[in-house]
Amino acid sequence: MRMTGFAAVIAIAAALSGQVADPHHTVTAVEGESWSNHIHRTFNETSMGKTGDLGPAPPVPGDPASTWRLELSSNFAAPTVVVHGADLYRLNCRGCHGELGHGAPPEINSVIGPVQATSVTATTQKMKAAGRDINHADIVQVARESKTLLLQRLHVGGQHMPPPTLTEEEIRALVPYLKQLSDVPGAEKDQVALKISSYRVGEHIVKSTCHVCHNATGPNPSPEQILQGQIPPLSALTARVSLTDFVRKVTAGAPISMGRPPAFYRGRMPVFRYLTQDEAGAAYLYLNRYPPK
Repeated sequence: MRMTGFAAVIAIAAALSGQVADPHHTVTAVEGESWSNHIHRTFNETSMGKTGDLGPAPPVPGDPASTWRLELSSNFAAPTVVVHGADLYRLNCRGCHGELGHGAPPEINSVIGPVQATSVTATTQKMKAAGRDINHADIVQVARESKTLLLQRLHVGGQHMPPPTLTEEEIRALVPYLKQLSDVPGAEKDQVALKISSYRVGEHIVKSTCHVCHNATGPNPSPEQILQGQIPPLSALTARVSLTDFVRKVTAGAPISMGRPPAFYRGRMPVFRYLTQDEAGAAYLYLNRYPPK
């Protein structure tokens, strides 16, 4: 069953009336400056969050009206949802590293090489294909060191990579998918599932994707300021737009009012078509339940 906008609002009101505890993680509010501000880059100076495409242009008079509509499932605000490593990659990594993990070099590195280097089998095959003879013990050592570096990135981030907010259990689910994405032999047999709350889904999206460009809090910019490049803070989003408009903007894109006098423009925000409406709805739910600090 799919939800209309009114039914979805009723569901949100019911969900917001009480906390849903994640058995594996204490959900916390997003806080602080955006990652792009942290590394002193403007939106136009970084590839982060721009591996997708832009939304639709403003409609031209006479063009047919958009057929998009809100279609949240009846359990989009369920206490727990089942996710796999592929889901955790979408929620946390894909916005910057892309569908295939290739990133946007030189700023955003590919995950493929570093992940393949953690596998003795993959490294051995790679060395043989390159015509290089390397001692097995050396390959084991390289794989061990590469795994340490990979886990370090997944715990604390890097120079251009914001620190992920993954739990140990989530990392253990994500790594097998990273190996499968990187064509590590046998990785497809190691995929695991885990349960997290819908609030946790929203937390992943907001902290790992939205917070790259949006500050947690701050003044709500005017249409003229938005045209000049200011980005609305996360604390203002649920007041600026409804659930329906939020989900549409995230998953399909929508023109935005900018300038003085205000006029509709395509806007700069990429569309995250790989997120489902339920997942975008969970992000809206999370921002409501855990106001940014």
